[in-house]
Amino acid sequence: MEEFRRTYLRLCKEGGIDTQESVLAQLHDTRTVTGSNRLDLSGQSITVDTCSMLGRVLQNDTIFTEIILSDCMLSEEGVKQLLTGLRSNTTVKVLDLKGNNMRGTGAEALGQLLVRNKVLRRLVLEWNALGMWEEGFAIFCEGLASNTSLNQLDLRNNQINHQGAAELCIALKRNTSLQELDLRWNNIGLLGGRSFLEAMNQNRTILKLEMAGNNIPSDTLRAIEQSMNHNVDRQSTLRESRSRTHVLSKEIQLLKEEKGRQVRFLSLMETIDRQKDEMGRSSRNSSLRLGQLQEALNEQKSAVNSLTAKLQMSEAALALSEQRSHDLGELLTRVKMEKTDLRDRQSREIKKEHEENALREAKLLKEVNSLSEKNLQLQNKLEETERRCKTQQEQIFQLKQELANTTAELKLRLAQTEERLDMEKRRSKQALDDMDSLRQKEVDHLTRHQEESERALQDRILKLEGQRIQLEEELSRAKSSLVTERAHAEEELGKVRSQVRMEEQQHLSSLEEKLRGVRQSRDESQNHCTQQKQTIAELQARVGQQSIEMDTLRRRIEELQQELAGKEQEKVAEVTRVRVELQEQIGHLEAERATQGGLKEKIAALEREMKVLSASHREALLDKESEISSLLERLRIREGEIQRMREDEAQRASFLQNAILTYVQGSPLAQFSPKK
Repeated sequence: MEEFRRTYLRLCKEGGIDTQESVLAQLHDTRTVTGSNRLDLSGQSITVDTCSMLGRVLQNDTIFTEIILSDCMLSEEGVKQLLTGLRSNTTVKVLDLKGNNMRGTGAEALGQLLVRNKVLRRLVLEWNALGMWEEGFAIFCEGLASNTSLNQLDLRNNQINHQGAAELCIALKRNTSLQELDLRWNNIGLLGGRSFLEAMNQNRTILKLEMAGNNIPSDTLRAIEQSMNHNVDRQSTLRESRSRTHVLSKEIQLLKEEKGRQVRFLSLMETIDRQKDEMGRSSRNSSLRLGQLQEALNEQKSAVNSLTAKLQMSEAALALSEQRSHDLGELLTRVKMEKTDLRDRQSREIKKEHEENALREAKLLKEVNSLSEKNLQLQNKLEETERRCKTQQEQIFQLKQELANTTAELKLRLAQTEERLDMEKRRSKQALDDMDSLRQKEVDHLTRHQEESERALQDRILKLEGQRIQLEEELSRAKSSLVTERAHAEEELGKVRSQVRMEEQQHLSSLEEKLRGVRQSRDESQNHCTQQKQTIAELQARVGQQSIEMDTLRRRIEELQQELAGKEQEKVAEVTRVRVELQEQIGHLEAERATQGGLKEKIAALEREMKVLSASHREALLDKESEISSLLERLRIREGEIQRMREDEAQRASFLQNAILTYVQGSPLAQFSPKK
């Protein structure tokens, strides 16, 4: 609002025009009212310059939607400037120019406004003189004919005669938006009333027409009112038909959506079946792979058991070697003790037997030498046994380290394989649990993960096979010493295999139970699909019945059309229009009957409407016939009266003639009259 006032002041300042205080005060009062979109300058005396400035401001204004300029004493030039600015306005919907004495120039400007403006809805032109100048009013009527937005037009007290009414009727024949027209207190007369009656027979949009105070006969006004009532009925039927078509289109859309849902459901069921097949294949493949992994694990367990047996054998051999070294040590101590005893004895014998002969000494020396040799031999044997013990201990330590490393590696690998097997089992369980929500993604993910796991497992299996080959070589070397323990290991392997088989059987039984549940769900969905197919077949049967009923209705409509064929021209035109509308509705119904479920009730409603329409038309025809008969009666009465009047006149004329003849014959001039 403030922007409008500033623009008005700026334009007045640029044009060197004095602003009107009354206009500024009114703009100020309008600004104080918050949310007001109405510019009310009624009763203000507005000059031509102010009108030109207001037109320039309103040209690009987007605030006001209603402009009141009633009783403003606008001049022709001021009206032209104001309406020129309003041509390009896009927000003003109500324009009130009441009591401004507009004539030819104003009518021309209004016609140009109606041609250019596409948003004006209500135009008030009461108490003007638009009908005084025929050329200006003709331009106004041309603009009204080409306008497509105006709904209400007030032309009260505009001095419109029958010629202006004829121009206005030509415009009304072309106009398709005007709904209310007020022509009270003009001078239209009988000819103008007939023109309006003819125009109302062609116009289909005017719902309210006020024509009081125009010297139009009452029968013409009644005929115009009847045609206007026909327009009201037509508009109501059009609204009803539009609402019905809207409802039918919504129902068609709902049926299409339901059909699309059914198609999507069937496609989803097909994808579910495919996914179930793929899941079955993947479960079988995974079970086979799990069996292979379990066999590889069993082989690794057997290899570990063989290595543990080999370790036990090496420990037993180490214990035997330690026991031998201990025995050799005891034997060495005994030898040393014997040597010391022998030395003591020899010393005692030497002391006691100094006198023994040289032979005994020689023998003793020989014995000592032999004993020293034996001692040396025993020492050499002890050193060799110690070296052998050390080498055996080193070998045993190396074997222990190797066994510890291999057992740790095998335990880690077993733990990893068991963890991976557990992970695969969990993932397979999750995939089976989440099969309804994210099957395709999970299947893709499982396939990728299974391929990666297969590759990793194949690599690990190859490595394990290489290790297994090495271990088999070691086992082949130690086979001779492990024959007795092999049977025990085989028994343990048999027990482990039986346990693994039991676990696999339990896993397979759980998978089979899950597959049974999936098959039951598939059977339920198939039953649901069959039920839906049965319902579709029932709907198709209903549609066939409805098509038969449509044919019967079409035959009834054709019979009604044949009955209504020979009536008056106006009624025939109306009936043909109604028939065209009904045929269009029937065509729409025929096009939509394939997808409608509750069409029978609507057809019955249409049938009732047809009956009501035919009854109303028959009543109207009966009214017309009664009016025609009453008019004929009046004509006969008038003709009888005219005949009686003629007879009376003839009698009077004969009486006068006889009187004149008798007067003439009795007068003295009769002798001069010629004889017949």
